[in-house]
Amino acid sequence: MADSKRRFNIKPFRTHQPMDRQDANRTWETLSAALDEIYNRNASQLSFEELYRSSYNLVLHKHGDLLYDGVSEKITQHLSKTVHVLAEETVDEGLLAATSTAWQDHVITMTMIRDILMYMDRIYIPQSKRRPVYELGLHLFRITVWEHPAVKNRVVQLLLQAIEQERAGFLTDDRNMFKSILNMLLEIGNSSSHTAAVYHNDFEALFLATTQEYYQTESLQYLSSATASDYVRKATLRLDEEKERAHSLQLPMTTEGPLITILQTEWIERHAKTLVEMELTGFAALLKDDMKHEEMLEMYDLFVRVPSSVDYLRDALADRIKVDGKQLLKDQETGQADPPTFCRKVLAMRIKYMGIVEHSFRNEKKAQKRLRESFESFLNADARAASCLAIYVDELLRVSLRGATDEQVTAELQKAITIFRYLSDKDVFESFYKQHLAKRLLGGRSVSDDAERSMVSLLKAECGYQFTTKLEGMFNDMRISRETRDKYKTFARRDQGGDDRASRVEIEVDVLTTGYWPSQNVPPCTLPLSIQKSIDHFASFYLNEHTGRKLSWQTSAGAAEIRATFGENRRHELCVSTYQMCILLLFNDQDTLTLGQIRMQTQIPDSELRRHLISLTTPKNRILKKLSKGRGITSDVDSFAFNSEYTSKLKRIRIPLVKESSLQENQAGIDGTEMSSGATAGNSIEGASGVVPVAVEEDRRHLVEAAIVRIMKARRRLDHNGLVAEVTKQLQVRFNPSPQFIKKRIESLIDREYLERAENEHRVYNYMA
Repeated sequence: MADSKRRFNIKPFRTHQPMDRQDANRTWETLSAALDEIYNRNASQLSFEELYRSSYNLVLHKHGDLLYDGVSEKITQHLSKTVHVLAEETVDEGLLAATSTAWQDHVITMTMIRDILMYMDRIYIPQSKRRPVYELGLHLFRITVWEHPAVKNRVVQLLLQAIEQERAGFLTDDRNMFKSILNMLLEIGNSSSHTAAVYHNDFEALFLATTQEYYQTESLQYLSSATASDYVRKATLRLDEEKERAHSLQLPMTTEGPLITILQTEWIERHAKTLVEMELTGFAALLKDDMKHEEMLEMYDLFVRVPSSVDYLRDALADRIKVDGKQLLKDQETGQADPPTFCRKVLAMRIKYMGIVEHSFRNEKKAQKRLRESFESFLNADARAASCLAIYVDELLRVSLRGATDEQVTAELQKAITIFRYLSDKDVFESFYKQHLAKRLLGGRSVSDDAERSMVSLLKAECGYQFTTKLEGMFNDMRISRETRDKYKTFARRDQGGDDRASRVEIEVDVLTTGYWPSQNVPPCTLPLSIQKSIDHFASFYLNEHTGRKLSWQTSAGAAEIRATFGENRRHELCVSTYQMCILLLFNDQDTLTLGQIRMQTQIPDSELRRHLISLTTPKNRILKKLSKGRGITSDVDSFAFNSEYTSKLKRIRIPLVKESSLQENQAGIDGTEMSSGATAGNSIEGASGVVPVAVEEDRRHLVEAAIVRIMKARRRLDHNGLVAEVTKQLQVRFNPSPQFIKKRIESLIDREYLERAENEHRVYNYMA
């Protein structure tokens, strides 16, 4: 009953029947015939499933060697026919197309064969360590077809010729064909032990060498006949064409990179300097023309492909700025341009070259830096630029900004600050600026207090509050002086001085703090008695108000208004300096005076006395007549007389001071035309000279020594280089002290026992408490 219900029976194993050699050969013959059909383009009639099973059985039954060797031999047979056609039967005109077609056919065929032999690839190849089927096909194509002398050499030459014809502007065959052959070289190279060796050895090296030779010759020929701008356009076109060709042919990066480098070397790097220096059309010549920005931009865009070549452009820009700047300095020095004109030309030059940097250099940081360094170079050649800038600002704040809006004032002052930023020795500018500010404040010549304070605020923003402390102190002194004058007028009205009151002259006094204003070491002259009484009266009032203070009268800095009568009641009001007033009042008592007599009675310094006498004897304002013959004032016996015949259409006449060539460098008067009633600089340089003022040099010594002591007090011990670096860093906002200057101040402090040298270490200093 149980047996009748069984549904399954276990059968014994079927006896394994291995495929013998004869069966294997028959199977291979079937596969061989199928391979022939594939090569003959009859693959559609084949059953790939059966072919796969046949190859599977051969590998499974240990006949993989038979299969692999047979496939290798079959492929070689067919490739031998292919190479015969290419080498023997195909002419040069059709060789590239035939080779491309043969390669594409081979790839398709090997793809099909690989699919049929997939099991062999997966099992037999790893075990036997032989090439996979597809790689075997690439290897056989390389050694059978490509390496045939009648194929490889001809194909490479034809490829190079076709590319050269393209460069020459002739239409060539389809680029897809070129791309196919180049891909072939890359693929068959991958089948070798040296990756891409075929492509590199057989094509790339020769291609790059011929490219370099071609463009080396072409660039030289074009450079010799074209302008710099035309050459730049040609070079740009060539670079773009070659890059597009490389992309179209899908050249590997190992080729494209060196290819572009070759073009950049031959078209840019080798001729960059020549393109900059070419006469009439080079970059240096283009800088002179305000209308060539686009051409300069094209050259920059080309050069930027080789970053090191852009240095030639930046150098040309810097050189041009320095040349133009030195010419401006020369014009100023020779008198062809006054200081304000010099500054306006510097600003115009900056606008010009900033426009070039922003457009033609695409506003790159390195070009901006070179522009700044170039302006700094010629503006800091000496102190001339600092003095010119101070005079330019003085003109703005006295005349040019009169009636301007707040926006216009700010804009013009910002332009001045632009030049100020280029100055390294800002303390020199401060010295000149302070002198002019003193004249404006004391003479009441500023266009507005707001404009003056705006300038000081801009300087403070640039250099810090310490830079403008004295300038702000000057404004504070003027405010206090106005209050003091009002108090004195009230005091003078109430004062019952009797006869003394009647003999006093009305005076207005500005009381200035010595440390804030330009220093002046000119001894006071002998004033007329009426003036002296007024001075004594004010001094009595002031010292009663402020005990413990001392007044030092600066008679060389004052101004006066006097009434003069000429001929028959021709009356004029003369606006003169204090020295001129003292000279003219002497002629109330005497008709004729010699230079020696005037000096003895006034005690005016000789150089200033001569200067003021000359100003009173000029043809335009001949208040005095020089009686002695000869040009200029040469001796103490030269005599002068009051000119009663003097006439003028003006009721109120201002007598300016003249510039005398014999004045020493340390005399007052920056602009050489007039002296203000305000404080003057006894130790300033004259005009726009290149000498650092004596007072500034003295201040620098004190500043450097103070910085050294301040640093050493904090550090206690420091080596020489470190101390020099620290001092330079602290003082660079005012000026850049030279290492030699700092060294001298260190030696001075050592002599005065503020510092000492460390034992056994000559270049290390210790602070002495």
